[in-house]
Amino acid sequence: MRIDLHTHSTASDGTEPPSGVVESAARAGLDVVALTDHDTTSGWAEALSAGERLGVRVVPGMEVSCLAHGVSVHLLSYWHDPAAAALVGMLDASRTSRRTRARSMVERMTADTGLRWEDVLEHVHGQATIGRPHIADALVAAGVVADRDEAFATLLSGRSPYFVPHTAPDPLEAIGLVRAAGGVPVLAHPAASKRGSCVGDAEVEEMVAAGLVGLEVDHRDHSDAERRHLRALARSLDLLVTGSSDYHGTGKRNLLGENTTDPDVLQELRSRAGGAVRAEDAVPAGDEVPGS
Repeated sequence: MRIDLHTHSTASDGTEPPSGVVESAARAGLDVVALTDHDTTSGWAEALSAGERLGVRVVPGMEVSCLAHGVSVHLLSYWHDPAAAALVGMLDASRTSRRTRARSMVERMTADTGLRWEDVLEHVHGQATIGRPHIADALVAAGVVADRDEAFATLLSGRSPYFVPHTAPDPLEAIGLVRAAGGVPVLAHPAASKRGSCVGDAEVEEMVAAGLVGLEVDHRDHSDAERRHLRALARSLDLLVTGSSDYHGTGKRNLLGENTTDPDVLQELRSRAGGAVRAEDAVPAGDEVPGS
């Protein structure tokens, strides 16, 4: 059984609609795929419907953007209640901050690049969470950069004169709200140093005390040494280990299923879900994950 627990659609910064992500997962030979758009659950219904049609089990999830002492932290949440008021309030504030930040960055670079806010909005689908990838797509379309990778390495990097920080919750707060909403929190790509500064082991321990359940260890942005360190850390803290693609369609080079999660781990994650979205919604009755 092939399981990928980290993907993005046009509900945030992916290039395929939620149903398209599931269709791509089916073509890639995946049995289970999680939709984890940034700070939103708006793609769940479409993805779950596509999963039923195609025979792919869809895990409803989300990637929550956080900041810990100025360091970017991404928290994956699975099976939480999408209507939990406190969590929804936090996410609304984050999305508003992202939009304000994106507009400010565009305004800073307009004189040098000719890019306008209206150009960026052409790359935003519906009520998608707006982020730097949408600015990157607009820059590519305008011929300013070749692709998203170049945009993030130059104009959109944290070292760029156009960069503007955004407001995001502390991961300890986010973990608490996810758990209160019945969700299962897993720390995404925790040692991806090529993306910038990362939290240390001590901060991870604090997250475990707050309710963190797992670490995303197998990710293309982790070196072999980083993976070995994270596995040892997970063992010492009794955390589950996941692997996934962080798929964004054509927005990134990541391929569906390039890293996967063990079925027994999925079963354990599923057993810890307690939200309004039942774990069984992602695995049809009578068709259990091996080892369950």
